[in-house]
Amino acid sequence: MNLPFRTLGVAPNAWTVNHAIADITRPPVTPQRVILTTETKELHLDLAKTAILVIDMQNDFCHPDGWLSHIGVDVNQARQPIEPLKNLLPELRAARIPVIWVNWGNRPDLLNISAASLHVYKPTGEGVGLGDRLPANGAKVLMAGSWAAAVVDELEQLPEDITVDKYRMSAFWDTPLDSILRNLGKTTLFFAGVNADQCVMTTLCDANFLGYDCVLVKDCTATTSPEYCWLATLYNVKQCFGFVTDSQAILKMLK
Repeated sequence: MNLPFRTLGVAPNAWTVNHAIADITRPPVTPQRVILTTETKELHLDLAKTAILVIDMQNDFCHPDGWLSHIGVDVNQARQPIEPLKNLLPELRAARIPVIWVNWGNRPDLLNISAASLHVYKPTGEGVGLGDRLPANGAKVLMAGSWAAAVVDELEQLPEDITVDKYRMSAFWDTPLDSILRNLGKTTLFFAGVNADQCVMTTLCDANFLGYDCVLVKDCTATTSPEYCWLATLYNVKQCFGFVTDSQAILKMLK
């Protein structure tokens, strides 16, 4: 008797099963080879194995009423990736490249946040730090589900996009990001967001250590740190951890 097969898991890492058979062969994904110009090499990559991580483009870091602005940081630089991302993300989606939003979003009880992490954001123990309410609107700083942790309004999130909350600068630390990427069969990652020298860079480094191919999208990335931090980030990515390109080169590649 021919019994119907049902799918378990997410393609391309899925099985098909019935009462008698478990087919674990995982049919191969058809390659989509393209050529991308980077600042160091002509990069041949497979779109079928590519995703983009958009890191921390959220109100606390990029909005004038957010936490960074509250503590005196000029967030205009952090807003620079918004327009390039508005142009790039629809084209990536059209090419079936997953858009993964990685936002800092803590548990309400902060039980997984160490004193060392708290100290970074509240070094004297006074003022407004992780989990505290912003005086301007009462939103809790970097709290999952709050206005503070939400993506800025200018960037549209679609139902097919993927969202991952992180709790450290690196999006791979104590999160499901690695499992998600491996289930989706993604090995090449574009990186965008803020801050380039902190959350973007540490996530990119961990991705490199885990064996992913890393491409920093220069005009879709920014930092509120001094310029030497930005220059050091670009140098280290090109020297040690991957490649640097820009959104125009990606758009040209897609065409």
